[in-house]
Amino acid sequence: MKVVAVGGRAFVTGFVLSGATGAYVNTPGAALERIEKFVKDPEVGLIMVSDDVAGPIRDQLTAVRSKRAIPLIYEVPGPGSKQEKVEYRAMLRAILGV
Repeated sequence: MKVVAVGGRAFVTGFVLSGATGAYVNTPGAALERIEKFVKDPEVGLIMVSDDVAGPIRDQLTAVRSKRAIPLIYEVPGPGSKQEKVEYRAMLRAILGV
């Protein structure tokens, strides 16, 4: 299974240097388009998204997560981003429709 990173140049470059595939994006809309393409690829098992582009499209990402268990879409703090508390229980409730 492939690991894919989606985000800004500094974020993606770090993962590409470690052997992951990467997609450079500048806007949340472009990130969502790339993520939707990667979700359709049966070889992709994990999509790591920079939190700066994932924040504005969090609801859309939750909708994508609720439709498919694989690939796992995981938000990762980008270079220089502030630590943010993520409510995983609320996210799981939204994904499961509870």
